Amino acid sequence: MISSSPYQPPRGAITPTTPAQYGEIHPFSHRGRLGRVRYIGYSVGLGLLINLLAAGWGALAALSGDQGKMELFGVGGFVLLAALAVALSVLLTIQRLHDFDASGWWSAFALVPLANLVLYLTLLIMPGTQGANRFGDPPPPNTTGVILLALVVPLVFVIGILAAIAIPAYQNYAETARAASQRISAQPR
Repeated sequence: MISSSPYQPPRGAITPTTPAQYGEIHPFSHRGRLGRVRYIGYSVGLGLLINLLAAGWGALAALSGDQGKMELFGVGGFVLLAALAVALSVLLTIQRLHDFDASGWWSAFALVPLANLVLYLTLLIMPGTQGANRFGDPPPPNTTGVILLALVVPLVFVIGILAAIAIPAYQNYAETARAASQRISAQPR
């Protein structure tokens, strides 16, 4: 006799299924899909790399000695690096849009004030589609390096908040200690 009790646990599979195959990651292409964590990690890595290249380029321009060359070298190099950063950022944004089955043309909203804020919040919040979509198979699981790069941003925020609290508190402590030391040394013995 089969019991039809409404209090029986469900008998269906409740664990998420893993996809049979994963798509390839192409960071320098508009094709494919990019998950949230990988998007954040690659964006942070791109920002760090561009800043490092800009610092090196600026140092080379400063070491050239000639003022005219330095200005031409410096401005030209920074324009080139900015164009490279924008192009790679657009490619990453298109792949992230593909992950939740949206057209890459939505990345044009990055140029519209306030709409770009909505776009980037959507890119950070919206989960990717499970399984394959019209842009390909799901991206592979995140590597440790990608996860560490993605954790840089929250880590910087936490360190910044702690520094904003700790530095004034230490300065207040140092002033109080200095004043107490001066009072003690000023007292007659």
